[in-house]
Amino acid sequence: MTPEFAIQIVRDALMTAFWLALPLLAVGFVMGILVSLIQIVTSIQDTAFNAIPRLLVFLAAFIIALPWMLHRMSAYTAGILGDLSRYGR
Repeated sequence: MTPEFAIQIVRDALMTAFWLALPLLAVGFVMGILVSLIQIVTSIQDTAFNAIPRLLVFLAAFIIALPWMLHRMSAYTAGILGDLSRYGR
């Protein structure tokens, strides 16, 4: 296995992790901004008001994105295990 090939494997693993995390991180980021704006407008400084909506939206996004995430992880795993003979050289 050449160093370039090892770098490509690590790069693919990191990009797969990035694409799997991106939808959940984006939803959490957007919801955090919305909750912060609502807190600024209404002057509510309750920590439960800050955390609960974010957690609920994050959970909903996770449930919605789970089939896509599983498909993406399965495709990556099948690709890695399918080329297993190339890694032994």
